[in-house]
Amino acid sequence: MKKTTLEYRMMMERNRLKIPNAKLLTGSLIGKYPIILDGGRTTIFISDISKESETREKYQLRKDNKLFLFAKKPKT
Repeated sequence: MKKTTLEYRMMMERNRLKIPNAKLLTGSLIGKYPIILDGGRTTIFISDISKESETREKYQLRKDNKLFLFAKKPKT
């Protein structure tokens, strides 16, 4: 028995086949490397281990800028 076009469109499998594999792996930790920051309080997962030092520097800069924004400003 041949499937009609309407039945084929309604199949969930057909919709899943259109989604690229990169989107299906979103949120997955397969192939990712953990970087532990702030003495174990923060963990970041990256896909390229060679960018570990760059990630640490960016995180530190963001943290410093965030603390600077919320620090009390001296009275003049």
